[in-house]
Amino acid sequence: MAQRVVQTDEKLPVLQAIPLALQHLMAMFGATVLVPILTGLDPSLAIMTSGAGTILYLILTKNKIPSYLGSSFAFIGPIAAVASTKGIPAALGGLVVGGLLYVVVALIIKAVGSGWLNHVLPPALVGAVVIVIGLGLAGTAVNMALKAGGDTFDIKFLLVALVTLGAAIVFSSYFKGFLSTIPVLLGVVVGYVFAAFMGLVDFQPVLDAPWIGLPTLVFPEFDLGAILIIAPVALVVIIEHIGHLLVVQEIVGKDFTPLLPESLAGDGLATALSAMVGGSPSTTYAENIGVMAVTKVYATQIFWYAGAFAFVIGGFVPKLKFLIQSIPTPVMGGISLLLFGLIASSGLRMLVESGIDYSHSRNLILSSVVLVIGIGMETTGTTIPLGDYVLPGMATATFVGILLNLILPKESKGLAVDSPDFSGDLQEEAATA
Repeated sequence: MAQRVVQTDEKLPVLQAIPLALQHLMAMFGATVLVPILTGLDPSLAIMTSGAGTILYLILTKNKIPSYLGSSFAFIGPIAAVASTKGIPAALGGLVVGGLLYVVVALIIKAVGSGWLNHVLPPALVGAVVIVIGLGLAGTAVNMALKAGGDTFDIKFLLVALVTLGAAIVFSSYFKGFLSTIPVLLGVVVGYVFAAFMGLVDFQPVLDAPWIGLPTLVFPEFDLGAILIIAPVALVVIIEHIGHLLVVQEIVGKDFTPLLPESLAGDGLATALSAMVGGSPSTTYAENIGVMAVTKVYATQIFWYAGAFAFVIGGFVPKLKFLIQSIPTPVMGGISLLLFGLIASSGLRMLVESGIDYSHSRNLILSSVVLVIGIGMETTGTTIPLGDYVLPGMATATFVGILLNLILPKESKGLAVDSPDFSGDLQEEAATA
């Protein structure tokens, strides 16, 4: 029997919605906490503002796009650079302006329309970028699953990761009903118990943490130098955001392109408001997209719950925050092996279903160059320095792909003659769903 698909506007019983939301909370937690740890920001505020930002995003996108907003990795370098010289408040000021830059771009797109996306981002490019998003994270997942401290192979890590991955696969593939919709959560629970048996769980911070606490807010200062270093990174994250939106609409089977301005504005305002109180910059999260690909539960209701839980736990319940933070790295690594691979598979599916003819050199060159640049840079940690900030692999690959799409001869583009438009496919699929 085929797994049931829960569409974006469906409502689930509370007792089902809560574990589904906790599943998303755990999926985003590790990466969302890591960004403030690396930049000197407050991890608790990052969790709290990720929840608030997600709820704001859902409001601005009219409760139609299922996405979770976690901490953005693209800003790590600029934030650290500014914080070391001008202080955290100055870095926060740069993030506020960077977030507002999203809104400016969203207003421009709202004014000129989003039809240009079909010409700038053809299926041969989009599918390749989606694969880059998934496989570009492969190195991160493998390091988490196999290496203690990120550089030394550890057999315990491997065993824990395999048990976690195996449990998630078993619950997803062999169980029916509600249990098959929360394989990530159940995989994490099984992996956590096994990791504790292996001596990899430190319970002391959980025992020491109070049940109730208040967040310590930090407010921004606006320094022109800091703004010029941090704000331009928003342009890179905007490209990442568009890529994630295309993945979401491919997984869900609905065309969210008309809501791109609202989606960008939601992400930008979430970043700006987070920085106003000392939180991390936000972006839509590949981890949570992967959860949707596994579970086929797309209800935005779940993201409301996840956002509310993150807001309360991050801001006011330290003990629960430290309990989630005590999940060992190989547990999340085992889950990530599945989630990131599913994102890449969605890109492959996009290439297949859009009917691209790879006998045409245009399509072959476009996909090939994007895949090698994107995956190569992301998995090796290579970035291109641009003054005081850097261009990561996914953004570089996308920029190169867009440039190639504009300069390669149109007559070799088989898709325009032989295959329907990608967005049209999605609209038709959504209409018949």
